[in-house]
Amino acid sequence: AIYGKGGIGKSTTQQNTAAAMAHYYQKKVFIHGCDPKADSTRLILGGKTQDTLMDTLRLEGEDKVTKEKVVKTGFGNISCVESGGPEPGVGCAGRGVITAINLMEEQGAYTEDLDFVFFDVLGDVVCGGFAMPIRDGKAQEVYIVASGEMMAIYAANN
Repeated sequence: AIYGKGGIGKSTTQQNTAAAMAHYYQKKVFIHGCDPKADSTRLILGGKTQDTLMDTLRLEGEDKVTKEKVVKTGFGNISCVESGGPEPGVGCAGRGVITAINLMEEQGAYTEDLDFVFFDVLGDVVCGGFAMPIRDGKAQEVYIVASGEMMAIYAANN
């Protein structure tokens, strides 16, 4: 899992790391964007935004959320999904992360043949849902992207 304060460069760092692993080392990579802004996969997808899992869930219902519908393939054959979040001002984005990860597990998105699954997680919100990749043992390793700025270190410390 990659954590960090919003705007610190965690999505850029994560996407470049994933691209290098896929391109130079022929690794099979999956990126799960857990930021409500849904911009964790944009570089891998050639600048295109993708429909989020939560938007699909909201518009079409849980039974219509399929791996084929929400997972897109980008550079280096990297699989990408964006959790998204609730409508602005309504609900808890952290709960959306939990729902999205659980749905992807139910759909069999995290296959055994994957070498890396990156969770790009917003780190400056004090919400238990954003800690799910760590708390539930989904992430074997955690990387924190920070700068010398006090708020970046504060967010990392949380």
